[in-house]
Amino acid sequence: MGRAFEYRKARIFARNARLSKTFTRISKDITIAVKGAGADPTTNSRLRMLLQKAKAESMPKDSVERAIKKALDKDTADYKEIIYEGYGPGGVAVLVVTATDNNTRTVSNVRSYITRHGGTLGTSGCLSFLFEHKCLFKVENKEGIDLEELELELIDFGVDEVEQDEETGEIIIYGAFESNSKIQAYLEERNIEIKDVEFLYAPNDYKEITEEQKELFYKMMDKMEEDDDVQNVFHNMKED
Repeated sequence: MGRAFEYRKARIFARNARLSKTFTRISKDITIAVKGAGADPTTNSRLRMLLQKAKAESMPKDSVERAIKKALDKDTADYKEIIYEGYGPGGVAVLVVTATDNNTRTVSNVRSYITRHGGTLGTSGCLSFLFEHKCLFKVENKEGIDLEELELELIDFGVDEVEQDEETGEIIIYGAFESNSKIQAYLEERNIEIKDVEFLYAPNDYKEITEEQKELFYKMMDKMEEDDDVQNVFHNMKED
């Protein structure tokens, strides 16, 4: 159960977007997925997961269909996922996940958010050693599922840990990001309903900073929250 605690902290640290922002984020992800591998969810595993996520977030069906149709339009902007890395106030490591059709605009904005609050933007890959790229599946707790047996079976599919959400009763599965397709296939083959999927960067360690530095950090996060290009932000600041 130890690693799961760290993953949960990483999820808390991830930026929790407002509902409208969430729909925009999912729409952009759908555009990237469809342009990359087509609009058929049976052959596009990433799109299939995004449709499940849209359902979990109560995203209107017509909004999902509109996003897919828009992605098929050759005139639609080609969004690319770009991750910017840097150090925020107090030397906190920050990963900014973006989906953008204009890298010049996005990198300029991200750099300004970081530098104006006492940080520095780094080069691609400079902070990758401080985080682990993970996938998280939230699935239905079907009658007859034994968590220990499920975890033992899923170890061969790249899963690190399986636990049950005490509030919802749903099963939460944590694994390596590169194993997400294998984990998804396993769950689908066994008719285990996937309620939600998340990809996250879990910090390997946490950095303590002063209250003054935290105030600057949260102001920086607020600015990133307002930016439509920013999909998510992960960091290693130690929370109280």
